[in-house]
Amino acid sequence: MSQPTRILLSLIAGLVVGALLAAYAPSGATIAADWAQPIGQAWLNGLQMTIVPLVVALLITGVAATAEAAQAGRLAARAIALYVIVLALSATAAAILTPLFLHFAPLPHESATALRGALAGAEKIGPVPPIGDFLAAIIPANIVKAAAENAFLSLIIFSLIFAFAMTRVGGEAQKLLTDFFKALRDVMLVVIDWVLWVGPVGVFALALVVGAKAGTGAFGALIHYILIVAGVGLAVTIFAYPVAVFGGRVRLGAYTRAALPSQAVALSTQSSLATLPVMIEGSGKLGVPVAVSGVTLPLAVAIFRATGPAMNFAVAIYVAEWFGVPLSPATLAVGVVVATLTSLGSVSLPGTVSYVSAIAPVAATIGAPVSPLGLLVAVETLPDIMRTVGNVTWDIAATTWLSRRAGKVPLDEADAILAHDS
Repeated sequence: MSQPTRILLSLIAGLVVGALLAAYAPSGATIAADWAQPIGQAWLNGLQMTIVPLVVALLITGVAATAEAAQAGRLAARAIALYVIVLALSATAAAILTPLFLHFAPLPHESATALRGALAGAEKIGPVPPIGDFLAAIIPANIVKAAAENAFLSLIIFSLIFAFAMTRVGGEAQKLLTDFFKALRDVMLVVIDWVLWVGPVGVFALALVVGAKAGTGAFGALIHYILIVAGVGLAVTIFAYPVAVFGGRVRLGAYTRAALPSQAVALSTQSSLATLPVMIEGSGKLGVPVAVSGVTLPLAVAIFRATGPAMNFAVAIYVAEWFGVPLSPATLAVGVVVATLTSLGSVSLPGTVSYVSAIAPVAATIGAPVSPLGLLVAVETLPDIMRTVGNVTWDIAATTWLSRRAGKVPLDEADAILAHDS
């Protein structure tokens, strides 16, 4: 049984046990919740302790890898530029669509109140300070203090500056620093894998507390959450079709037929990497030469996750609305930037790992609590299907767009890039 499946089943079991105790043995539910709360909180603390070093290491190694890929040639550079633009637009779509969806289909007030009461210690971080103070605090006076206070935007800015400066050093010093942060990243991934290995115990404890205090309303709230976040991902996925039709100059029917096999593999595997051979074949049916798709599609799998910023930001906005955190246009604009940047460093991670490392900085930046992520990660298996299907759909659309301009890239250069990536 896969790790996400074990965690999901533990969530369901915990909610069922907690709800049954609340319905038939209220005093027993209170005692069980008191015992389970410290266990769940300890697991949640273990999950959170990896976030700061993991985010910093992912950003630095992600920028280094992106800079190296951009130097491979003009085709790779154009692909990266297009990917970054799409990621920013993806996050912007979430800033518009998520509040809109929640306006027309809000979380029931009773469920929201019960869940807030059940998640002890998940008080909102907001309000966000005035824009002047906020902008001044972006540049950290003390990076250690920023890390200790989970000031993620300051950490991200520092990490980006450090990473770009690192690429200018070159030589042995750059290699040494890159290897160090790769090692730090890999160690943190091992630690978080250990934490997730005992995740069924922690999630069961958290879910039992929620079920005991919120009752059956917790099930409806989680279903509502899945539909909202997956709905944002679906909307972003749909935008890939006009990009392929108008940008790649292919017929809608031809693109739909070419993308369908890749979407089917993505649906069954939840892995963009496993879908790569099928995506190359599908792109070929659209007239994309292998010299182009052989460069852009592996690059897309490595650094491009089109639905990531949208669905990550949607989760953060959902939690903010859940806990009554006000979201101004300025706050949402900052969230768009953070969601875009954190997505660049986490594209190659498993869904449960990238969920925490990519969403926690966004949530903290807009003033939403991070603690509910420990419960919501348990149902990530379902939205992750939408993420993967959307990602491969966009990968093919972006490759089709780029192939239209491939004539401006000398064929021998494209072949050289392909040979380099191989």
